[in-house]
Amino acid sequence: MVPARRVYWLLTFGIAIALIISLFFSILVSIAITLLFDITVLGLMVVDGWRSQSVRVQITRELPPRLSIGRDNPVVLTVKSANANAVIQLRDDYPTEFGVSASTLNATIPMNSTQELGYTVQPKQRGEFSWGNIQVRQLGAWRLAWDNWQIPQSLQIKVYPDLLGLRSLSIRLALQSSGSIRKVRQMGIGTEFAELRNYRTGDDLRFIDWKATARRVGAYSNTPPLVRVLEPEQEQTLLILLDRGRLMTARVQGLQRFDWGLNATLSLALAGLHRGDRVGVGVFDRQMHTWIPPERGQSQLSQLIDRLTPIQPVLLESDYLGAVTSVVQRQTRRALVVVITDLVDVTASTELLAALSRLAPRYLPFCVTLRDPQVDHLAHQFTENVTDAYGRAVALDLLAQRQVAFAQLKQKGVLVLDAPANQITEQLVERYLQLKARNQL
Repeated sequence: MVPARRVYWLLTFGIAIALIISLFFSILVSIAITLLFDITVLGLMVVDGWRSQSVRVQITRELPPRLSIGRDNPVVLTVKSANANAVIQLRDDYPTEFGVSASTLNATIPMNSTQELGYTVQPKQRGEFSWGNIQVRQLGAWRLAWDNWQIPQSLQIKVYPDLLGLRSLSIRLALQSSGSIRKVRQMGIGTEFAELRNYRTGDDLRFIDWKATARRVGAYSNTPPLVRVLEPEQEQTLLILLDRGRLMTARVQGLQRFDWGLNATLSLALAGLHRGDRVGVGVFDRQMHTWIPPERGQSQLSQLIDRLTPIQPVLLESDYLGAVTSVVQRQTRRALVVVITDLVDVTASTELLAALSRLAPRYLPFCVTLRDPQVDHLAHQFTENVTDAYGRAVALDLLAQRQVAFAQLKQKGVLVLDAPANQITEQLVERYLQLKARNQL
């Protein structure tokens, strides 16, 4: 039981009464009257708190089955009142590692009704966490006391990579698939035969099938020529190498760089599986820590999520040559090899350059680096003092050295994508879809 604000006001009022009474009566009389008043107020408070226990609200908590890291995950508390209006304060014992939109919820629930109260949590790291009970305060009918108690709702919850982003991407790919396939077929881009159709204005004359047209003209006169419709080759191989070494332990926009890379890995895998490719993933540091052979189908995505979610970055220098050698030994056929990592400068990235150069031209290497947006901000902001000027100079030098390293990669036939860590997923998926549409693999 916790005293309400009205109790403090009444006790303060009792002191004022005691001062007034002391002007007309003795001090002992005023003290006795004040004590009697205070005892009465406290007694009424106890009775009010005791009465409110009989009309306690019922509360249940609803959580997503899997929480997504770095996302606002909704939490719903369903409150059911008894045969009296309920003024309540709720505090959910969420994990302290989570960001939260509202730590305390206040509501007034009409009698015999049900109301949903919601807030969001944003996990900052993956793993398993303990979620505690619900702390409830309910104001008594006389507004003198808060009935304070807990509702047992403790449980263990798991935080996964960005599953909400994967769900949104899956819907977007499904909506785009039919329209994008029709567009690709009309342009005649690809290597696999899809169908024959009548020639349309603007079609490339090189795709006219003269033999099929001749057979058709033999049966029907005044018919347009037939055009071969091609589509991008399916069942290609996409291999994603995710670095979990020292550079991936740094935090960017609240999450570790590895988590941004893991989100990008799963999104790219989803896009590849949706396009019919065989997708495999390797996670490496000094050695190949985890290897998931390339397979196709939605079951592969579930396997990727289950096996990659527990992995955490480590403070070890990454062996790029070892990772590439492992891929070459496991994958003999041509494949798109995407390496998700980060680089500092040309000198520190010499091994990365050598490793990716080894992949070309047998494979199609693709280097994806996760840039810190704070470096971009420092490099382009106006400086007013010497300290900020030094910081800007360092940021500009880092960006310049990255560009030199990327230029060397491009010279060796390596595809490059450098983007802020919080934007890498969207840009990587879009770049992959462009590669598929142009049949660069």
